[in-house]
Amino acid sequence: MAGNDDIIVVDKLSKSYAIGHQADGWSGGLRHEIEAAVRHPLKWIQRQRAVKEEFHALQEVSFAVKTGEVIGIIGRNGAGKSTLLKVLSRITEPTSGRIEINGRVASLLEVGTGFHGDLSGRENIFLNGAILGMSKVEIQRKFDEIVAFSEVEKFLDTPVKRYSSGMYMRLAFAVAAHLEPEILIVDEVLAVGDAAFQKKCLGKMQEVSRSQGRTVLFVSHNMSAVLQLTSRAVVLDRGRVRFFGPTEKAVELYAGSSGADSSVFFPANETPREKHGSQAARFISFRFDRATPIFSAGEDFTFFAKVRAQEDLPQLRFSLTVYSADGQPVGSCFGAERPGLSRGAETEVAITIPQPRLAPGRYYCGVAVGKGTNRTGQVDFDVVFNTLAFEVRADEGAAGTVAGWHRNWGSIVFPDLIYS
Repeated sequence: MAGNDDIIVVDKLSKSYAIGHQADGWSGGLRHEIEAAVRHPLKWIQRQRAVKEEFHALQEVSFAVKTGEVIGIIGRNGAGKSTLLKVLSRITEPTSGRIEINGRVASLLEVGTGFHGDLSGRENIFLNGAILGMSKVEIQRKFDEIVAFSEVEKFLDTPVKRYSSGMYMRLAFAVAAHLEPEILIVDEVLAVGDAAFQKKCLGKMQEVSRSQGRTVLFVSHNMSAVLQLTSRAVVLDRGRVRFFGPTEKAVELYAGSSGADSSVFFPANETPREKHGSQAARFISFRFDRATPIFSAGEDFTFFAKVRAQEDLPQLRFSLTVYSADGQPVGSCFGAERPGLSRGAETEVAITIPQPRLAPGRYYCGVAVGKGTNRTGQVDFDVVFNTLAFEVRADEGAAGTVAGWHRNWGSIVFPDLIYS
């Protein structure tokens, strides 16, 4: 049974599809099939049954989501994530089981879903809002906010079939996020946006969940975004729920099943970049040396960055900015120049902030590689934001008062005051 504060309840949900295979000896001709059906009807029926197979996309999936929660849904390709979202969005009917949804749902499952290519951006805002169940008055009240967030004002009266995928996504997300659904379902569609837009969307999802009490289901292969945004996560494996609980544990299980062994891995090779940076060197990946990205308040903060040189580089310099979960910069660190790489070569560098004494909470990083110093001038080759999400937990034996830490106190844990 659903709890009083459960907004989504999924109970033994299953979804199966019949998939066909070509039979041995099939000629591919319609005439041949008709003749076979007429001459040997029993054999023909048996053969049709033999070449069909039932595929179980979801099997006995059960979990409940409370109002205002942000839930991650993670798993390898083919695990059933998109099928689950389509069933929850009422796009696909389940084969068996039950879902209970107590609120209006807005879904972003594919780029341009609910848009008509021949209509302008302005017209599609009203069309998409109507599809989501909004009245014309509601849409008009939010119209200016939607346009400002989407940054497509210049093209508002242009047919959306002429939009890029990024413009499509900005407008679709702006409509879904601003028209006040109780539940927002977001698939991996944010991957089409650039780094600045991804950061903006993550911030908006945090805002609607924390300040407006709305529920978000978020599917992504970006573990940094999942750790940054969600408190609990569902791990799907071959259509079944392998785990549902704290995000850190979910990411640990997912990383292990993906072959990441005992480290948390953050791919960077396909991550959208900021527009600046010459790309003379480019990040490939980042990782922590632990299965769960959790550090104590008094512990050194160490991660590994793998980088590839796109040209001969005599020296390299790394820098790092730490952000709180709500996107506020906490502090930056700059390393000295180190030996570089020849064109096409790769290296993995261990980078450490000695005892940063961050307050308990969740953080993520922006990492840059470049050259130069404060004296000679610094040039960035590559900058990756929204990566290396991690959590700091209270260290009871450390100096400083960290129990029951409040976010308004800041993000650095100082030692206790001394009076003389």
